[in-house]
Amino acid sequence: MFTSSEKTRYQKHLLLPQIGLEGQTKLKNASVLVVGAGGLGCPVLLYLTAAGVGKIGIIDNDTVDLSNLQRQVLYQTEDIGKPKVMVAASRLGQMNDSIVLEPINQKLKHNNAATLFPHYDIIVDCTDNFTTRYLINDCCVQYQKPFVYGAIHQFEGQVSVFNYRDAQGVLGPTYRCLFPEQPSELEIPNCAAIGVLGILPGTLGLYQANEVVKMITGIGKVLSGVFMMVDLLENTTQKIKVKRRADAEQLAQKEERNTPEMPTCQTQWDDTMTAEDLYEKLQNQEELYLLDVRNIDEYEICHLPNAILIPMNQVPNNIKQIPRDKPVVVYCHHGIRSASVIQYLEQNHQFNNLINLEGGINSWATDIDSSMPLY
Repeated sequence: MFTSSEKTRYQKHLLLPQIGLEGQTKLKNASVLVVGAGGLGCPVLLYLTAAGVGKIGIIDNDTVDLSNLQRQVLYQTEDIGKPKVMVAASRLGQMNDSIVLEPINQKLKHNNAATLFPHYDIIVDCTDNFTTRYLINDCCVQYQKPFVYGAIHQFEGQVSVFNYRDAQGVLGPTYRCLFPEQPSELEIPNCAAIGVLGILPGTLGLYQANEVVKMITGIGKVLSGVFMMVDLLENTTQKIKVKRRADAEQLAQKEERNTPEMPTCQTQWDDTMTAEDLYEKLQNQEELYLLDVRNIDEYEICHLPNAILIPMNQVPNNIKQIPRDKPVVVYCHHGIRSASVIQYLEQNHQFNNLINLEGGINSWATDIDSSMPLY
């Protein structure tokens, strides 16, 4: 069952009476899907690979950026611009060639979740946005899969296990049992907008990997029904007990039933634009509204000519300032926050004239105006 090389690789696990050969065999036969290969995903992937989880799926459609390297420890400077899942799979394969790694260079959506989730034992949420997190929850309820949740915010993090069926067959709470309704991405912005201590996702990712190993091997007490909060500045942890709601399954179906159809419009613009395309349109004096959703200190470092500043967290209170009768090019540093703003405006205020600047102002400084400072 195990080669002599594998026995040597996993000898410290085999020496543990709680794991031993039986537990390591369970790890070898297990399959885990990690959603997100960023700050949380990197430590999760590293330690599940080292632990010998037999099949690990990695789904993410992002590429490596220089700003990732402060916390996403799987990547190097030479990887900038490459798909994260491909780099991760290659590096993890060098670390442990006795497991199966499945890189999926896609964004998680309902259709591919339906294809992927049934083929994995455990789902690990390493995302940084609520839309995907609620999708993970609802699909895990539908396909009866447990998922390990992790989230980070500046110096604080959260971890829990949702939809877990224990040895007695009792189902634990879902994510919607704690947070029934999806908030706006603008209400609680991700680390791209507010920053994060680089060590924090490493710490929380290790907690997530630990829960995966415990569930697979059947050891210890799983964080099901327990919502744990970690504060690295104060070195404190707090735990909140969570119970499964009687309507957990109905809550998981609610969003799909209530998803409104986007209204049609007479004029449609492409939903993304490169820096080169924007430059050409500005040179041709086409009528555009440039919306900068970064913070004021970023705006003062550099901004596009005639761009209007409305910081991301102030957009909900300034809807009337954003025109609907002309193309609105929304930009931030790298295009992440602007994509969230566009999603919020389209879903909640029925805008249909918004265009995301690919790569943000960083791409403008790189490809168009080399005198613009990079930060």
